[in-house]
Amino acid sequence: MSDLLEWGKKTYVMGILNITPDSFSGDGVMASEDMMSRAVQQAAEFESAGADILDVGGESTRPGSQPVSAREEIDRVIPVIETLRSQCRILISIDTYKSSVAAAAITAGADWINDVWGLRADPEMAAVAAKAGCPIVLMHNRSKPNEVSLQEKLGGMYLGAEYIDLIQDVKRELLESVELGLDAGIRPDRIILDPGIGFGKTVKQNLELINRLNEIKSIGYPVLLGPSRKSFIGYVLDVPPEKRLEGTLAAISVGITRGADIIRVHDVAECVQVAKITDAITRIS
Repeated sequence: MSDLLEWGKKTYVMGILNITPDSFSGDGVMASEDMMSRAVQQAAEFESAGADILDVGGESTRPGSQPVSAREEIDRVIPVIETLRSQCRILISIDTYKSSVAAAAITAGADWINDVWGLRADPEMAAVAAKAGCPIVLMHNRSKPNEVSLQEKLGGMYLGAEYIDLIQDVKRELLESVELGLDAGIRPDRIILDPGIGFGKTVKQNLELINRLNEIKSIGYPVLLGPSRKSFIGYVLDVPPEKRLEGTLAAISVGITRGADIIRVHDVAECVQVAKITDAITRIS
């Protein structure tokens, strides 16, 4: 199933499935009494709405969240992946930076790995991806868990890191992640890059990254963009996560015009429609 995507043909939509009690967006299915039923229902809704990929995660990456052990993460996501694999026809991605979780997820039926630390958090992750021969998303990340700004309505935001030149620094560090993967035997055609919107960037830096996403695309790999409901939208519009749909739609539309190949989103049905019309405008053959 991993070879079904044709880069440049369309924008692919990745639906976020949080198997967590503390997602920043409020959609973690562990908050539901029947976690498995809710996860299956949400996945079915995403697939019906036109999602191409399901991104299953068992640890929140929201600012201020508490890390969980690999064992707990495995206990959360593996039963869900096994169930989804038997019921869903679309790709399944495991959102983790832990190699043991990724390996268990691939065995359970996941097709992709989505590593928010770009192979930097776990030295064994590259080997797991190389052995599986699966696509892997390498995200740029300079966030520091202890450096978080919290506002009651807007939620948490990682404070910006020091950049000499934002785009060049992000490109350089993404290429360092790419080299880690290639050195471990990951095939070049299995690598997807993510500029890491919201992770160690200020509001202004996030906006600049989206506007200049074509410069990330120029590295030569497919690009995933994940602005959905994030705090930079909240700070620009002064709205909480549940009211960031319009801001998300604007961000993904601009991102697609700048070369995004995949958009990672919470509101799949609405984002599929925006992707389709933006593709119709920008991908004229």
